[in-house]
Amino acid sequence: MLHRLLLPTYILLLCLPFPLPADAAVPLHSNSTHHPYAHPDPESVVREVQRQVESSRRRALLQAKEKDQSSCLTGNPIDDCWRCSGDWRSDRQRLADCGLGFGRDALGGKGGQIYVVTDSSDRDPVNPAPGTLRYGVIQEGPLWIVFAGDMTIRLNEELIVNSFKTIDGRGANVHIAGGACITLQYVSHIILHNLHIHHCVPAGEANVRSSPTHYGWRTRSDGDGVSIYGGRNIWVDHCSLSYCSDGLIDAIMGSTAITISNNHFSHHNEVMLLGHNDQYLLDIGMQVTIAFNHFGEALVQRMPRCRRGYIHIVNNDFTQWEMYAIGGSAEPTINSQGNRYTAPSDPNAKQVTKRVDTEEGDWTGWNWRTEGDIMVNGAFFVPSGAGLEATYAKAESLNPKSAALIDRLTMNAGVLGGPRDNDMGTGYSGVSNGGTGTTAYSGPGYGSLGMAFASGAPSPPSHCCSLLILCSSLLIALFSLLSLHPL
Repeated sequence: MLHRLLLPTYILLLCLPFPLPADAAVPLHSNSTHHPYAHPDPESVVREVQRQVESSRRRALLQAKEKDQSSCLTGNPIDDCWRCSGDWRSDRQRLADCGLGFGRDALGGKGGQIYVVTDSSDRDPVNPAPGTLRYGVIQEGPLWIVFAGDMTIRLNEELIVNSFKTIDGRGANVHIAGGACITLQYVSHIILHNLHIHHCVPAGEANVRSSPTHYGWRTRSDGDGVSIYGGRNIWVDHCSLSYCSDGLIDAIMGSTAITISNNHFSHHNEVMLLGHNDQYLLDIGMQVTIAFNHFGEALVQRMPRCRRGYIHIVNNDFTQWEMYAIGGSAEPTINSQGNRYTAPSDPNAKQVTKRVDTEEGDWTGWNWRTEGDIMVNGAFFVPSGAGLEATYAKAESLNPKSAALIDRLTMNAGVLGGPRDNDMGTGYSGVSNGGTGTTAYSGPGYGSLGMAFASGAPSPPSHCCSLLILCSSLLIALFSLLSLHPL
């Protein structure tokens, strides 16, 4: 009889929640100043970036002296890593070995299968069709996503990307435009490469799938080009971003280990936000590298606007702004090295920096450093920081002549192989609902993954819901049995 008494207990124990895997994305507590994924020595990351830039520069100069016409070296360590390694099409995943800065460990889909986007539609964000971009990004495990051909994808809802994904637009002219755009929420190891991202608008108030086994209700989104929310090990490289409703790239809520490199930004007001708000203490652990980007035509402010954290801004070309280039509040550390800042003609907008909503007496101790930067057309950077030299004593001095190589380091910023500016006018009307469509592709070594769930099939319940239903059914059956056969 004892086993009959204990049987309900056994079933209840089976129904208890299982512990999350160690790598599961868990929201971090906003009252904590400790960030488990922040690099303990950010200055060592800065020194390594400098070493890589100098090494690539020297190799490029050496080949130029030898008059090697076949050389593809530019001095840009990221591009020289993969563009000069032979046929990149046959070894796309080499890109994952070429990162630098705080996001250098982003694996993306390295080691995973190749998934080819053959369908530019986005008809059902809850049950995406195989061959669509949404179907690929929600899969579990590493996946390297490429495109069968040129396409414009108009997303009906946010593209919620799962961990360990690369979206690689090389070899095609890929536009994500005219609808919702990309959301990286509590995920890690994401690489976004060679994409046009523009004319992004708010979406939401709808169900959206985030994995093969889960979908949920999404509130209204902001209309960012790329929204990073509690993410880590993120790398955005060689993208062209413009004309979005909110930020072009926003990273908030404890996001860290991010590199933003080789991108082209244009036609936008508030370009880049790093940090949730002044009271969100976990953003102290935010660490971002901004390298080799071109901040181009018709930009106003926030290149970036920082709250807390450590932001390394290195070898970028700021060709114009209307209000300011780099802003911040809540005591972020800004390390500006080897950039070129070209001020606008407005005599009241020559200053590169802006301490936002902060009195001078409150920001004089913030560590904002300019080193080896070139100031053009009257631009000036206002440094600050008590004990500034001691704070940066570990960082090697960046030779000012490195900034003179900005043209070479940033000449390929933005999408490769085509116009890097998404200048389609402010009256962009998007594309027809459902996208432009492409034909199927079956090139060597490619092919879509097997279906995780059938197109148009009922949405599979989440593991949690399935377990609850199973346990409830077992308990009901058990107590029914006991009522018929009492002990």
